Amino acid sequence: MAKGKVDALLGIVFGDEGKGKVVDYFTPRYDVVARFAGGPNAGHTIIFDGKKFVLRSIPSGIFDEGKLNIIGNGCVIAPDLFMAEAKELEAAGYSLTERLHISRRAHLILPTHRLLDRAYEAAKGKNKVGTTGKGIGPTYSDKAARIGLRVGDILENFEEKYARLKTRHEQILRDMNFTDYDIADEERLWMEGVDYMRKFRLTDTEIEINRYLEEGKTVLAEGAQGSQLDIDHGTYPFVSSSSTTAGGVCTGLGIAPNKIDRVFGIFKAYTTRVGAGPFPVELFDETGDKIRDIGHEYGAVTGRNRRCGWLDLVALKYTIMINGVTDLIMMKGDVLDEFDTIKVCVAYRKGEETITTMPYDTEGWEAVYEELPGWKTPLSGVRTVSEFPQAYQDYIDYIERALDTPISIVSVSPDREATIVLRKIE
Repeated sequence: MAKGKVDALLGIVFGDEGKGKVVDYFTPRYDVVARFAGGPNAGHTIIFDGKKFVLRSIPSGIFDEGKLNIIGNGCVIAPDLFMAEAKELEAAGYSLTERLHISRRAHLILPTHRLLDRAYEAAKGKNKVGTTGKGIGPTYSDKAARIGLRVGDILENFEEKYARLKTRHEQILRDMNFTDYDIADEERLWMEGVDYMRKFRLTDTEIEINRYLEEGKTVLAEGAQGSQLDIDHGTYPFVSSSSTTAGGVCTGLGIAPNKIDRVFGIFKAYTTRVGAGPFPVELFDETGDKIRDIGHEYGAVTGRNRRCGWLDLVALKYTIMINGVTDLIMMKGDVLDEFDTIKVCVAYRKGEETITTMPYDTEGWEAVYEELPGWKTPLSGVRTVSEFPQAYQDYIDYIERALDTPISIVSVSPDREATIVLRKIE
């Protein structure tokens, strides 16, 4: 029997690229959809049949009743938020308990992790990272410190383990003079979420996934956030706390590198960022405001304004390299429909120095642009390549040449049907 394969679907910018929609589109091609990193700070938005769903922890393949979905060991889970998300899907008619498996090795976000998140941010003053406050960073910190609680812990003597870690957190909060809080109601709901999680299949998903591959099944690894927020290769310290690159697929699901076949890198036709951190292409003018308004660039989970700018080829070349991207997917080209001229960042400049490779520290660099003509034609109704305005096709060709990587799919509106395949994907 032929062995199965894993394809990875990654955001290769700062997140918010539209991964949820693409995973939902790809799901019929795969047997399994698996999340390998991140937690409820990542909102994947999917719109179809006039309904909008925002998935935070649950894989985006959950809408296909015939597919198995897995939350891998590299993820962190908040039981109360997971319960709310799952119940919303169940109320909409989607069955979950048989089709959603959760790694026993995934770590739990405690209510006190959220308090620590807020306390650490407050202590940084002007140097805030811009965390979502969901407790992600402190949870991964406990994981690295080898004191965290995992999903498997809820199956035996959990109350004792929970109390021990909570006491540790509370001591840290007292040491930071962060004591004005009351989490009693939140904690009750959290414990209800723990009970709710027990009805799901909590298992060794790394063994399960590798067994599926031995049986010839195919797996789609769904990334969270983006490569420029990777803990190792992102714009540190303004990053997430997990491995958001292709390397995270291996560690976050327990699969070998040679099992990965295609790596799909998703990006927008422009660039956005949420939270603090360097952003050389950021626009502080009416153009940036216009992109934000047309593109509805507000966080799916936080509601925060996204910072907007032109496409950054310097950053994209870097993330394509570290991920081994085989196919690019460009989203939201329709947002740029009204612009006479479209700019693309081809280099960074600081003082007398100009570079075309990603620097160690992107603070203080300014973008160097090339200009391209806009297409001045609505794209949202386009469904075939033959309908592309020539200037839009030229924009695609320009990016492909600059990045030396094919754009295999483009999306020109939020609807499922507005996903246009430029190159056949097997």
